[in-house]
Amino acid sequence: MTTEALRRQTLADLLRRTALRTPHKPGIRCGDVAWSWAEFDAVVTRLAAGLQAEGVAAGERVAVLARNSHGFAALRFALARIGAVLVPVNFMLNAGEAAYILRHAGARLLAVDSGLAELGRAAAAKDTQVQRLLWLPSEAPSEPIAGALSFHKLGDCSAAVVEPAIDRDSLLQIVYTSGTESAPKGAMLTHGAVIDQYASCIVDGEMAEGDTVLHALPLYHCAQLDVFLGPCVYLGATSLITAAPTPDNLLPLVERHRICSFFAPPTVWIGLLRSPLFDRCDLSSLRKGYYGASIMPVAVMRELIERLPQMRLWNFYGQTEIAPLATVLKPQDQLRKPGSAGRPALNVETRVVDDAMRDVAPGEVGEIVHRSPQLLQGYFNDPEKTAAAFAGGWFHSGDLATLDDEGYITVVDRKKDMIKTGGENVASREVEEALYRLDGVSEVAVVGLPHPQWIEAVTAVVVVKAGATLNEEQVLAHAARQLAAFKRPKAVVFVDALPKNPSGKLLKRELRQRLQGQYTPS
Repeated sequence: MTTEALRRQTLADLLRRTALRTPHKPGIRCGDVAWSWAEFDAVVTRLAAGLQAEGVAAGERVAVLARNSHGFAALRFALARIGAVLVPVNFMLNAGEAAYILRHAGARLLAVDSGLAELGRAAAAKDTQVQRLLWLPSEAPSEPIAGALSFHKLGDCSAAVVEPAIDRDSLLQIVYTSGTESAPKGAMLTHGAVIDQYASCIVDGEMAEGDTVLHALPLYHCAQLDVFLGPCVYLGATSLITAAPTPDNLLPLVERHRICSFFAPPTVWIGLLRSPLFDRCDLSSLRKGYYGASIMPVAVMRELIERLPQMRLWNFYGQTEIAPLATVLKPQDQLRKPGSAGRPALNVETRVVDDAMRDVAPGEVGEIVHRSPQLLQGYFNDPEKTAAAFAGGWFHSGDLATLDDEGYITVVDRKKDMIKTGGENVASREVEEALYRLDGVSEVAVVGLPHPQWIEAVTAVVVVKAGATLNEEQVLAHAARQLAAFKRPKAVVFVDALPKNPSGKLLKRELRQRLQGQYTPS
């Protein structure tokens, strides 16, 4: 064995060390399945051997289209053990969209669960290289699908794993970003990039071996997979995995399993706060709360602090390309710096710059750019977009922000969400924050819509709190008290719910498409 092999640090090495260090400690729990860390490591090793026996080699891309489960977690680390490359696929995509990812990544094996087998088959049939399906078990008991490799049968393999010659610079995963373009981009992340990101999460998020963590947001998204599940494996913290991020499921799980740590985007936190179960369940064990994926309205953050006084809050901001944590707003700054994304994480260097790559003055709007060992290698098979993303020697996030005199970053908007109305720029976030201060508003999204006079009209889409009543006049009157005239909504649309993806991000593009004719003369 070479010196390099003795010094190796890959995801598979992290799991093996945790299993050796705390073999009998509860590791992974999902539904009726409960594995200690030694048991989880053994399952991963047998599954890895089974995959090798089926011809899966180091560097091969393996796609996963499945909801959260113990099977998903085991496959993730089994692929890492044999040097194969994980390609997680968003299960909210249609067959054509999923097929694009399968085709672009060149995946020959697609893992699916029973509930998504039909979508997986339909996607694989659309001119992809997929040759076989692999069935994964789900949170609830399910039967293997006909004609597919079986997770359980692969996991019965007794052969020894042939460890490949991989290291921290070996490709671990290709994660496709939703982005703003017609086709998603595949961010290539190495073992080293993801592990360096784990260190940032653990240190800045004050994660610990003694934590019991609830993982409810989709594992296909790097936030749940790499900001929370991965660090839990590294530390040996106990993980409870569930596939349903709904209040009726989550709140009883927190009570029953004495969960101390939980991450969710603002939309999920809002759903928990509005649920009748919130005040009925014992949530006193919840000590660490994390939010991210989209901007937390300040009013909601204050409500969380008031209603869960024992829980400390962190804002984790980032994006897929930085594996994904970039900046952190810590508990002591939540009320001192409301609405801020905080300061750069442990292994990240961040600036806010103008179009000429000059640092902007405090309070001025610029683009967030990063340098970090956590960054992607590049976009898979896309050298032009890779070059553009790293122009000027920094990675361009596409997010607009301001920096204060203490170095705290406040994200103003995505470039694509900036509304240009009557020649003026309006940040949708600023309008949303103002409308959240109106009693009766449960959720709000602000978008720009085509308008014959204003080119884009500021438009508020509002969900009213249960039991409350609001009309357009009340919302517009409140906006008039809070905002300059050009920032005020030209119209208010009331809806029962805002469209979101499974990660909890508001789908503003879908709102814009749905409301295209709002200002078209009848």
